[in-house]
This record gives sequence, C-alpha cells and structure tokens, in this order.
Amino acid sequence: MAEWLTFPTDQAAKLEPWLPPKNPSSSAGGVAPGEQQHGQRPRATTRPFVTLTFATSLDSALSLAPGVRTTLSGPQSKAMTHFLRSRHDAILVGAGTAIADDPGLNCRIRDAESQPRPIVVDPRCRWSFDDRSKVLQLAGQGRGLAPYIITTTEAAATVDERKRHLLEAHGGKYISLKYGGGDDGVLDWNAILATLQNEGLSSVMVEGGGHVINTLLGHKDKKDLVDSVIVTIAPTWLGQGGVVVSPAREVDESGNPKAALRLANISWQPLGDDVILCGQIGP
Repeated sequence: MAEWLTFPTDQAAKLEPWLPPKNPSSSAGGVAPGEQQHGQRPRATTRPFVTLTFATSLDSALSLAPGVRTTLSGPQSKAMTHFLRSRHDAILVGAGTAIADDPGLNCRIRDAESQPRPIVVDPRCRWSFDDRSKVLQLAGQGRGLAPYIITTTEAAATVDERKRHLLEAHGGKYISLKYGGGDDGVLDWNAILATLQNEGLSSVMVEGGGHVINTLLGHKDKKDLVDSVIVTIAPTWLGQGGVVVSPAREVDESGNPKAALRLANISWQPLGDDVILCGQIGP
C-alpha cells in the first residue's frame, strides 16, 4: 500500500494564489459571477476552475518516449502534486496516460477532506481497463473514486456492456459528447469543461499527457479555458525523441511566426531539487 504524504504548510501557502478558492460559492462555477479569487482574472461561470499542471525536463519533455512511464520530479514535488489534487474536485488525463501509466488518480495527502474525481478523456474508447486497474482497485478500497470517461457518442455505442457495468459498479460512468471538430481533433475543450461543470465539479486539475496539454495550450480560447499553470521543472535533460510540451506556433497578422504563448504573473519556487513555475496564460 502506498504511503500517506504530507506537504508543508509554508509551501502550500506559496501556491495559494494559483489555486481554486477553498470555499466556493453555491454557484457551480466556484465563484460568483464577476468575482476574482487570489488575484485571478474574472472568468465565465460556465466551466470549472482549471489548473494545468505537469512535470517536465529541461528540454520540455514529459517522458522518454510515447507510452514510457518516466519519473522526473523528486519526492517533495510528488507530495505537492497530491496536495494540488486535494484542492481540486477532479483530475483530468488523456487516454494515452491512462493506458501507459495505469494511474491511481487519487489523493494521498493524510487527512484530505475528500478524493478528486478522475476524468479520462478517451474519444475512441482505447483505454482497456479491468478490475485490476489501479484506479478501480483504489475506488473499491475506498481510497479513491472511479473515473468518469469522456468519449464520443459514436464510440460510446460500441462499449462492451461488461466494461460499462464494471465501471458503474465502482461508481464511475461514461459521458458521451457529440463530435464537435474541436481543436484536439475529436472533442472540444469548451464542451468537455461545460460537461464537467454540469456534473457539479467546480475545479479541475489537468495533469496530461502530452496530447491533452498541447491541445489545451494550443486552443484558440486557451486564455479563457485555463486559470492557472503550475509546472514542475526537473534538473535533467531526457534527450531527443521524448514526448514534449510544445503547442503549435502561431503567426501574426503579417503571417510571420510568433511565440505560441507566454505566462504572466509568474512565481518561481524551489522545491527540493526541482523548481516550481506558477503563472497564468498571458495576453
């Protein structure tokens, strides 16, 4: 059994400006219309508070190669990740991460008030989970929640009923969305987040993998979709051929290339051997 973790209160306080409010209002969005929390920009209440967070190498890689689980961050940063999970209603990953990592997607902070709901974006229903999958085992043990799997209406119609029953028996379910030709090529982020809002999830921690992160950062509405970005930078280079965070480059009005985006209101915080970069997507 994995050990319980603790995260120092002084370190937690440094992250507070980039976290969802501790005491959300009765509105499903977590803040009243037009309000700001901890210096955050006003946002629409039609979606949850969204924190994009991931660990990367010095060459912007998430893993050594597609499908290869790669440990980058140190123990302090790992504890931070679980603290961040304790402050969100849901954890979102893509199907590739679910397939490659068999993640637990739970919170191991001791005395956490609740567990986050795992969300797996799986448009083609590629994730072949079973009763041995870590996330379902943890749900069965009361140490986590079963996932909601977001897929397309077309793919949902092909799901094996035994898998559907297994998922629902643990408290999870499939959520089907119409194909909208979104920026991720299958599902649109606005539709995904609006759906999670309707499920009563006021805050979502997006953890990866590469396709999920890059499509979110490359979305035309990225500034309106992401409230905070928290990146753990490990002091290592993984080398060429890895899965990298690199959204599509943009062009200016003259057709010349320009930077895809830049963070604003940033903070750099050392944590063990790693450095934590916090910020918001800039103008």
